[in-house]
Amino acid sequence: QVQLVESGGGLVQAGGSLRLSCTASGSILKINVMGWYRQAPGKQRELVAQITSGGTTNYADSLKGRFTASGDFVKNAMYLQMNSLKPEDTAVYYCKGNILTTRKIEYQYWGQGTQVTVSS
Repeated sequence: QVQLVESGGGLVQAGGSLRLSCTASGSILKINVMGWYRQAPGKQRELVAQITSGGTTNYADSLKGRFTASGDFVKNAMYLQMNSLKPEDTAVYYCKGNILTTRKIEYQYWGQGTQVTVSS
């Protein structure tokens, strides 16, 4: 069993910053990929950023320059620094991991999400 838990969401004014954290625990052999996604009301879930254990990071084009993702694959943790936040960044933010478990099978796991609300 593997759990991903996000933290760090909240209410912030436009132009402000937030830092999200995600920690994975449980029957983990290795995390291969970690990602941040978000889902705004009435919209589909979308990719924010993705990090591989090999060190590659990809961002949604619209978020480059404002959001920075980082990962600690030893601590099984991932972070998302969000700067210059805009009201349209309001969403539930989820972390996802492609995780090789102790059963030596890779599964995708999702966290429960953390709400980010940006007021104008």
